[in-house]
Amino acid sequence: MPDWLAQHEPALRLAIFALLFSTFAAWELLRPRRVLHDSKPQRWFANLGVFALDVAAVRVIFPLAAVGFADVIQRYEMGLLQLLALPRWIEVLIAVLLLDLVIYWQHRLFHRVPVLWRLHKVHHADLDFDVTTAVRFHPLEILLSMLIKLLAVLLVGPPALAILLFEVLLNGTALFNHANIFVPPSVDRLLRLAVVTPDMHRVHHSSILAETNSNFGFNLPWWDRIFASYRAQPQDGHTGMHIGLRDIPERQTLLRLLLLPFRSRGQQPAEVA
Repeated sequence: MPDWLAQHEPALRLAIFALLFSTFAAWELLRPRRVLHDSKPQRWFANLGVFALDVAAVRVIFPLAAVGFADVIQRYEMGLLQLLALPRWIEVLIAVLLLDLVIYWQHRLFHRVPVLWRLHKVHHADLDFDVTTAVRFHPLEILLSMLIKLLAVLLVGPPALAILLFEVLLNGTALFNHANIFVPPSVDRLLRLAVVTPDMHRVHHSSILAETNSNFGFNLPWWDRIFASYRAQPQDGHTGMHIGLRDIPERQTLLRLLLLPFRSRGQQPAEVA
């Protein structure tokens, strides 16, 4: 990765995030998919507050982050891709695909293992579904996710540029597929051949068991089809479906989100009714 790009990587990612967040937030106001029911100022304060803590925690505990770690791995010629001597563009493509596959299985793991679900249910407990839901993750889940990502980088040995592209794609598509935006059905059918759309991912935030345990992809939609976790539409329709976890209906403040994993066990994915 060029030195100038490495030097300005955090600012570049922040600028892209801010641009996309603002775009989808404005789109939600102009052409929403669903009527939201919870207090938007309160939800946004809690969701964005958790996000700010996530960013701070990663910066403090993992100062190199994934891009910097990939640069170190490259220098020492570690990882699978370093053994294959492929053209750089093929390395980047393979790395992005493999990392996205890792994220898919990580997501399924966080639904499957009870202690991990305690953390992940902070994301699913949101009673509405909009662009801020994309960044609503408990800080401990974000730190565990970073550890898994660093392990994947160590094993794969991707170029730092591939990690940067993957992070930008993942953040951008997560904002997109969590946005409360209306996409014409004909356009959605075409888009979900290449990317996870809002209508596709919204199914995953349903309170119905079979729907919660489907559509795990954040970026690429293909893994759900390959591994038989794809569900096209919610049974109650996108405007009638119930979002969130039914055992956590109370007002969700920032403090309550942070404490949620340490409270009573609550619903497991397999118990969602």
